[in-house]
Amino acid sequence: MPQTARREVAVLYGTRPEAVKLAPVVNELKRRNTHVPRVVTSGQHRMMLDQVNELFDIVPDHDLGLLRRGYSLDDVLVGAVRGFSEYLDAHPVDAVVVQGDTTTAFAGALTAYHRQVPVVHVEAGLRTGDVYSPFPEEGNRRFITTVAARHCAPTDLAARNLRHEHVPAHHITVTGNTVIDALMHAASRPVRMSDSVIENAVQEGRRVILVTAHRRESWDDGIERVARALAEVARLFPDVLVVVPLHGNPIVREAIVPAVFGAPNVVLTDALPYGELTRLLSRATLVVTDSGGIQEEAPAFDVPVVITRETTERPELLDAGGGVLVGTHTRRVVDAISALLTDETLHRRMASAPSPFGDGHAASRVVDVVENLLAARSAQDDVAGWTRQALAR
Repeated sequence: MPQTARREVAVLYGTRPEAVKLAPVVNELKRRNTHVPRVVTSGQHRMMLDQVNELFDIVPDHDLGLLRRGYSLDDVLVGAVRGFSEYLDAHPVDAVVVQGDTTTAFAGALTAYHRQVPVVHVEAGLRTGDVYSPFPEEGNRRFITTVAARHCAPTDLAARNLRHEHVPAHHITVTGNTVIDALMHAASRPVRMSDSVIENAVQEGRRVILVTAHRRESWDDGIERVARALAEVARLFPDVLVVVPLHGNPIVREAIVPAVFGAPNVVLTDALPYGELTRLLSRATLVVTDSGGIQEEAPAFDVPVVITRETTERPELLDAGGGVLVGTHTRRVVDAISALLTDETLHRRMASAPSPFGDGHAASRVVDVVENLLAARSAQDDVAGWTRQALAR
């Protein structure tokens, strides 16, 4: 049976971190021109997605239109499954690529599985061991692992996690993390901060703390405790500028804004475009974050990371010495930040820790995985066709 001429690959993402990490994969697929990437977005982070797509010169083929205020996890899952199902029924593909641990990624993997379309999971194998931390990301990753045909592990530890779960070793490839590819692309482009206070601080070499907070498991009072810690740090270190790009969720904003309001050296902004965020990160003295992506990005710029979570699925950063896990207790957060601002030896040691997340060529390895998977399936189809012809004689 001749090889089919249609070799289309659907790449699905919904949040900005997914878009950032899959953009290098999309562009590598375009560059090789072996398989046609069909980019489908869920529309959850519409404005932020548009910024990333523009930065990487990507025009999505389809938007599921899930941008709704007050959407629950179930709403996102149902909407993504329904919308992606309709797309795949109208536009059959040979493989589906999803990234990480979002509800959109889980929905994409499930929808592909229902059609027996192979799933390639980028950033596979990260684990905390606690299905509720981070929530729902840990559960989503495990679900995707169950149905994925190929697993692109960012590190040796992630690959080992998968082997411990009895994923066949020949289905696992250590690729590095595509976020480093994206980071290098963004850092190579000249960007000026849109906020003049931040731009002046960067130009003057002022010490800057970059802060991100959004984790669902911290919505009850964890983020508010972190915000109180930031207010205390701002009071103790008036020469330091604390920059907090606010997540769009009103729960997050309501937890942060009252706690730091009025502090003259705290700047609250809307979410920064990825290019601006990358520039600020590269100039930061340290980062305080509950984000997974920033844990990966900061060490590439030699920036110490204070992780405001109880667990992390990226323990490689802790093992390398570039990050410290402090949870959301106000005093622990204040003490960790203060130590990095006052102890030059500690700061230098954490800043010089090696980055464990890749060399900037992960996207090429991911596309190798996709191409090898489709080539193997074509060969199987050929054998099946020849067998059917022989039996029919």
